[in-house]
Amino acid sequence: MTKARLLRLSVVLVSIFMILLIIVYWDNVGTAHFYLHTSFSRPRSPGAIAAGEDWEALPDVDEFLAKLLSSSLKQNSSIPRKTEQLLVQGSNKPVLSNLEENVRGYDWSTHKDRNSLDQEKLQVERQRTLREFCANSSFTFPTKERSFDDIPNYELNHLIVDDRHGVIYCYVPKVACTNWKRVMIVLSESLLDQGVPYRNPLDIPREHVHNTSTHLTFNKFWRRYGKFSRHLMKIKLKKYTKFLFVRDPFVRLISAFRSKFELENEDFYRRFAIPMLKLYSNHTNLPTSVSEAFGAGLKVSFSDFIQYLLDPRTEKMAPFNEHWRQVYRLCHPCQIDYDFIGKLETLDEDAAYLLQLLKVDRLLRFPPSYRNRTASSWEDNWFAKIPLAWRQQLYKLYEADFVLFGYPKPENLLKD
Repeated sequence: MTKARLLRLSVVLVSIFMILLIIVYWDNVGTAHFYLHTSFSRPRSPGAIAAGEDWEALPDVDEFLAKLLSSSLKQNSSIPRKTEQLLVQGSNKPVLSNLEENVRGYDWSTHKDRNSLDQEKLQVERQRTLREFCANSSFTFPTKERSFDDIPNYELNHLIVDDRHGVIYCYVPKVACTNWKRVMIVLSESLLDQGVPYRNPLDIPREHVHNTSTHLTFNKFWRRYGKFSRHLMKIKLKKYTKFLFVRDPFVRLISAFRSKFELENEDFYRRFAIPMLKLYSNHTNLPTSVSEAFGAGLKVSFSDFIQYLLDPRTEKMAPFNEHWRQVYRLCHPCQIDYDFIGKLETLDEDAAYLLQLLKVDRLLRFPPSYRNRTASSWEDNWFAKIPLAWRQQLYKLYEADFVLFGYPKPENLLKD
């Protein structure tokens, strides 16, 4: 009997020890280094939350992990970090390593003449709008009613985690995501240059920015942490500062079209342009390279692109590419309670305010805006040759993004 009890006790102790190892010995960006001096959670007003503060009641495993991780917070809250020692000054010139960035250029003006926005009230209004429509049963769209647990792992690949500062960023392509990814790399120190973490976001080459191995994202949790992955995600979602940036949905589509089909992009030509030209422009025997196609004057038209989006065969073959996939499908705003909603239309003000809230404004500044950013005023011209029925169908396709993020319905495009 005594041996049986000792055996059971040994099994329990070994199990607890294994759990501790899994949690404490995460990768070099593990939860053992939770540092949450930047986090802010509702219903509190934006501000710092002390490590070790009582957490909300959680289910069994979540509660166990939460308590264990809280003890790690207390031990690690005094760890100095090299990135906080100096104020990082921006470079005089940006690094232009990509055709798209060369075409666009950067706007290095300071915008000091702009009126400052009442950012706190603005955030309250944006979050209120989002919550109201998520709770409104009469407003429906695909995936709205599912829970966070119902979201498959592969749909969580846009949630980038920085454990050093307690930040989660959901990136939306064509909404300044390249530079926000650069910011996340600097904060998390996930990429080194000759053995030293990058300090200036614009020093990070574009090809590294979009390399999926550079970022810790939620969809990687399962293979790293197994059955504890969802529990750990939920803990981080409760304690970390979660933010995203959005944009007028129709303008985002125009921007995606400009960068992927008006510039020579080999990958997008082969994956998307060739099928579009065959299906909607009746072209055959197309060149195999984008340079040959452009030389022959064979380019996808904006009309081709809209037909592709509206074609029911498109989604049957594969989900929308991330550059034109709806934000509600990328970031799950009705399942994840975001603390900060930024907009590209107010990027400079929003970015400065967010870095201040995150308490990292002394570490870096957000890279300057593109000077020829696609403007909302361009919508009328771009959609002038698109049939009214197509415009109306397109609005229904992106209606949730318009409504959830407070963008007005483009009535001028939806009526004769």
